[in-house]
Amino acid sequence: MNAPHDLKQWRKAQRGELAARRNAVDPPRRRQFNRAITRLIVQGFPVLQGMMVGFYQPMQGEFDPRALMRVLRRCGTRAALPAVAQKRHPLQFREWWPGAGMATDACGLPVPDGTEVVHPDALLIPALGFDEQGYRLGYGGGYFDRTLALCRPQPLKIGVAFELSRMASIHPQCHDVPMDFIVTEVGVYHAGPAGLDRILLPSRVFELACEIIWRRDHARHEADAGAYASPPCYAHEIDPFYRDDGDGETRR
Repeated sequence: MNAPHDLKQWRKAQRGELAARRNAVDPPRRRQFNRAITRLIVQGFPVLQGMMVGFYQPMQGEFDPRALMRVLRRCGTRAALPAVAQKRHPLQFREWWPGAGMATDACGLPVPDGTEVVHPDALLIPALGFDEQGYRLGYGGGYFDRTLALCRPQPLKIGVAFELSRMASIHPQCHDVPMDFIVTEVGVYHAGPAGLDRILLPSRVFELACEIIWRRDHARHEADAGAYASPPCYAHEIDPFYRDDGDGETRR
């Protein structure tokens, strides 16, 4: 598929259309999407239990990961939020926990105040759009791409979006970084050489995630093999402590 002549302008137009489409989702339906994505990640990614996981404060109708992080923290996961220490530079991730003091970063977004700077093992990455090869379209700031370009080894990259954000192609450039997985309210997709492949069995999602981690950091996988064993944490436990904190419009 040929890229548009003016890719920058094309992406700008796509962002506007995708944002409008997502913002048009009414709150009850958005909550339904949020619950479905939360359940799919809990079922398919028990590997996150015990890891340091970077997440985000939702804005502009994004998937709200806060209920998911409550579930994961009950299972031993540590959490971190991104901070813009300097505009147009890679993100910092600072450890977060309920009740942690908060401040604002260089973009005026809420971030943990003075907590440890950490290097997440996995990232939940919001996508304004995503394509059939597993590339995401963000808001245009390039913060996640800059950050991922410096990560050695790469974290497990889990893009999260609603199915209505699907695109044929974002026409990726050399600086664009594909996700390992895309999760929508419909299912979990593995981004492989042939493009997105929907994985129906949670056990297969888990196997693929472990394979990715092993390939990227064999030595660390061997040293930390015991860290992947985790206490039981089942998807049916979500609803009793799922509390919707709004319609996902909180600014980050």
